[in-house]
Amino acid sequence: MLPPSNEEAAEATGSPRAESPENPEFSKEQYLSWYEQMQLMRKFEEKAGQLYGQQKIKGFCHLYIGQEACAAGAVSALQKGDKYITAYRDHAHPLALGTSPNAIMAELFAKATGCSKGKGGSMHIFDKEVNFMGGHGIVGAQVPLGAGIAFAEKYNKTGNLCICYMGDGAVRQGALHEAFNMAMLWKLPVIFVVENNGYAMGTSVQRTSNVTELYKLGLAYDMPSEPVNAMNVEDVHNAVARAAERARAGEGPTFLEFKTYRYKGHSMSDPAKYRTKEEVEEYRHRDAIEAVRHTILSHNMATEEDLTAIDDRIKEQVSASVEFAENSPYPTADELFKDVYVQQDYPYIRD
Repeated sequence: MLPPSNEEAAEATGSPRAESPENPEFSKEQYLSWYEQMQLMRKFEEKAGQLYGQQKIKGFCHLYIGQEACAAGAVSALQKGDKYITAYRDHAHPLALGTSPNAIMAELFAKATGCSKGKGGSMHIFDKEVNFMGGHGIVGAQVPLGAGIAFAEKYNKTGNLCICYMGDGAVRQGALHEAFNMAMLWKLPVIFVVENNGYAMGTSVQRTSNVTELYKLGLAYDMPSEPVNAMNVEDVHNAVARAAERARAGEGPTFLEFKTYRYKGHSMSDPAKYRTKEEVEEYRHRDAIEAVRHTILSHNMATEEDLTAIDDRIKEQVSASVEFAENSPYPTADELFKDVYVQQDYPYIRD
């Protein structure tokens, strides 16, 4: 008996597939923008992994390799004033929003020039300038925070929304259900996104949840909810655009299940022995970046040489970010007492 094809395997497992559309629905500029954004995320994360192996980056480090379309497709669908918040797999989102690779790499090196002044590290990237409200290390903690940010946008009548990302492990946190209830009750302009890469910290969804189609959890609150093939950047863009339209119309939140896949383990300390090499390779064949590359080339939006020039530019950016981080100073000891309280002269004791 012949083994199943990739298409048959995908259909049998319900796994997402990234495909190059026969008739692209977006402009040449958009596809090139997606390609450059996702390649920057990919190459930055690959370099971060190498540097971690050299012990230049320490502590926890969770890479986004394979999930790039989740960020790129959302950024293209939203507007400038919208807010973003996520968990601790948080290097790629600010890159997609325009945060300097220098500032993120310096933060990974715990340097004073990092976007969190070297005091947050990999799991706590923040950039107020691009409305990235941070990566958060406590599982599910960002979900009620995302609802709170959306509440502020509604209260202040800004017309903006908050998109709140979480991992598949976070949907079993009680705070999520409390936030969902309040968000629906108050019709908050928030898009909840679960980036379902199948394994949370290392245990498959099938072994940890009775509900394996995670988007259905939103239906208990009458929240518009749908699965999204997040190995396809076009599908991500369209789903987020629909959710954003509802949010801005005052119709409240949406819950999207981004069906995606990470090529690496949960963190750099995870060898990912709970899955097969064949499974990983199958998903690599449906890589979102390669799908966009194929669309660009097959529809004559750019040449191989054009894309090589983009790749070379990104390589230089990432190399420059490493050099910047290497040459930056560590925070001084007095930084320990800064950024703790908003009030500058708050009366606390220090020796």
